[in-house]
Amino acid sequence: MTHPQTGLNTGSHDLPVSPALAAFMGTSWAATPLPADDRVPGHDRFPGRRARLSAAFPGERLVIPAGRLKVRCNDLDHRFRPHSAYAWLTGLTGEDQADHVLVLEPAGPEGHEPVLHVHPRSPRSGGEFYRDRRYGEFWVGRRPDLAEAAQLTGIRTAHLDDLGKLFTGPQPPTRVLAGTDPAVDRATGRGTLPQDTELAAVLSELRLVKDTWEVEQLQLAVDHTVTGFEDVVRALPTALRHHRGERWIEGVFDLRARAEGNGTSYTTIAASGAHACVLHWIRNDGALDPDSLLLLDAGVETDTLYAADITRTLPLSGTFTPVQRQAYDLVLAAQSAGIAALRPGARFRDFHRAAMRVIAEGLADWGVLRIPAEQALDEDNGLYRRYTLCGSGHMLGLDYHDCAKSRADRYLDGTLEPGMVLTVEPGLYLQPDDETLPLELRGLGIRIEDDLVITEDGAHLMSAALPRTAPAIESWMADLLE
Repeated sequence: MTHPQTGLNTGSHDLPVSPALAAFMGTSWAATPLPADDRVPGHDRFPGRRARLSAAFPGERLVIPAGRLKVRCNDLDHRFRPHSAYAWLTGLTGEDQADHVLVLEPAGPEGHEPVLHVHPRSPRSGGEFYRDRRYGEFWVGRRPDLAEAAQLTGIRTAHLDDLGKLFTGPQPPTRVLAGTDPAVDRATGRGTLPQDTELAAVLSELRLVKDTWEVEQLQLAVDHTVTGFEDVVRALPTALRHHRGERWIEGVFDLRARAEGNGTSYTTIAASGAHACVLHWIRNDGALDPDSLLLLDAGVETDTLYAADITRTLPLSGTFTPVQRQAYDLVLAAQSAGIAALRPGARFRDFHRAAMRVIAEGLADWGVLRIPAEQALDEDNGLYRRYTLCGSGHMLGLDYHDCAKSRADRYLDGTLEPGMVLTVEPGLYLQPDDETLPLELRGLGIRIEDDLVITEDGAHLMSAALPRTAPAIESWMADLLE
């Protein structure tokens, strides 16, 4: 609830504050400045990013909000993560960034001046620091003051309360990253205006090619994810005994993600048996059947918000059955064909088409597809998709489905360039109630997903530390379970 006298965001069970206590709380606090040399990680990269955005929109004001807190239940908010475009332009990635807004003000021939509108530290002279559950330092932790935020980022700062003044009186042409902060949308009269859609597209497209520092951050995310997969295998004996073993697996991986980074890149998928046929199975409420497979799709997000996205399908017994191996090897062959198609100048869709050709030919060889693979692959047919359905990969970066607002000619219908990072993840999802399948194949769900960066002459497998072949997986699991 909001306190009727102070306007503070207080909880319904808070005790009243006496004048004596209020006066006492306002005295005798030591200064606690941030170290003078604190900078956001990768500090020297961000001016160049802002300059590239500035060059795309000369003479126009650009408004990029971090986003707002969202209520989870009653007076408890979800954990906050700033919008990826805001993080990419400022380097600010923490939970203290809620409500903040980056504005690039047109500055004539010089391009733009960035101004960061922030909610600074609560002064000890008022009650916010100990009474406001949403923003008070005693409740949610310290925020930088205006000077400290400028020091961290190299960007001029202004109080968030001053933001509204920008949107009164004569206005320069303005573009807003709409849909990120409802208060900013209301203040600027925004929605889905074409100019705002173009800003979102350009912000995505500028992130398609990663610089060296970004690739290093992504490799760090992958390395921590590999460790998380090892943790899961070591935990399998306990998880197999638990009545909700999928949740146990989820918890084991998520512990590693929180210990080493900001958390998971997305909600962990821990799918046993036929649950693996549900593409985004996140209920994770099932037991583990030792005779079935476990599809684990999980990734660690670094503190700088770069995401890994890896999937392995593991035999819970430690050994693939002949039928499981048959299906697994088909998906592996499809993934290998997709990886082989990655190179600068290749069309983005080429690797998916290469993988799907292998899948369709395999299904035809099994007799599951009752038409030739070539016919099934025709765009006017596509019957093989009953068993595989979704695409075979996506860009990867600050979002695990990165750069999704990019225009088709730059992404889905574009060509690959060195520095692009993406996943290759074909799968087979053989539904348990699919009467077109022989009984032994029903309920098998298999996906193999790896993260790769396009190089000058091909692609580098960033997740090579995790085994891909069935024999290597069996040997890896046996070693970890010794």
